[in-house]
Amino acid sequence: MLSVEFWANALWETLYMVAISTVVSYAIGLPLGLLLVVSDKNGIRPIPVLNAVLGVIVNILRSIPFLILGVMISPLTRAITGSSIGTAAMVVPLTVAAAPYVARMVESSIKEVPFGVIEAAQSMGASPWQIVWKVLVPEAKPSLMVGAAISVVTILGYSAMSGFIGGGGLGTVAVNYGYNRYNFGIMLVAVIIIVVVVQIFQEVGLRLAKKLDKRNR
Repeated sequence: MLSVEFWANALWETLYMVAISTVVSYAIGLPLGLLLVVSDKNGIRPIPVLNAVLGVIVNILRSIPFLILGVMISPLTRAITGSSIGTAAMVVPLTVAAAPYVARMVESSIKEVPFGVIEAAQSMGASPWQIVWKVLVPEAKPSLMVGAAISVVTILGYSAMSGFIGGGGLGTVAVNYGYNRYNFGIMLVAVIIIVVVVQIFQEVGLRLAKKLDKRNR
C-alpha cells in the first residue's frame, strides 16, 4: 500500500509539470495566437504568407499524438534538460504539445470580439499594437479565461499520459504501480485524484471567466 506522503509527492510532481508547462505554453501560444489573428486575411494587419506558414506549423504539431510527439522530440528534451525522463524533462514535450493548442484557443477567443469594436478603435487612430493589447485582449478576457481552464485540463491529461514515456507524477504511479502490477486499486486512486484536480481547475477557471465578463455586471 502506498503512503500518503508518496501520493502527495506524486500530486506535487503533476502540479509542477502542469504549472510550468502552462506558463511556458502561454508565453509561446498567446503571442502566436494573436499573430494568427492579426495576420489573417481579415485581420488588422493581413500577412497571408506568414499566416499560412504559422497555421501549417500549428496544425501539424496539434495533429501528432502526445505520446508519439514525446518520443520524437526526446533528443531535444535531453539537450535542454539533460534527460529525457523525469518530471522536469516532461515539461519540454508538454510545452511543445500544448503551445499550438493554446495558440488556437487564443485565436478562437480573440475572433469572438465584435468587429465593430475594432473599427471604433481604428477610427480613433489606434495602432495595431494598441488595438491588440488595449482592445482585443481586454474584450476577450472571459473567453480567454475559459480557454485557459480548458488548456490546463488538456495539459493535465497529457501529464497523466507521460507516465508511459518516463514522466513523473500521478501518471507514472498509475502506470508503474497500477497498470504494470495489475493493481486496479492504485489506478483507481490515481484517476480519482486527477479527476478532482481537473474539476478544481475547471471550476476556478469558469468562476474567473464569469467574474471578468462585463455582461454579468
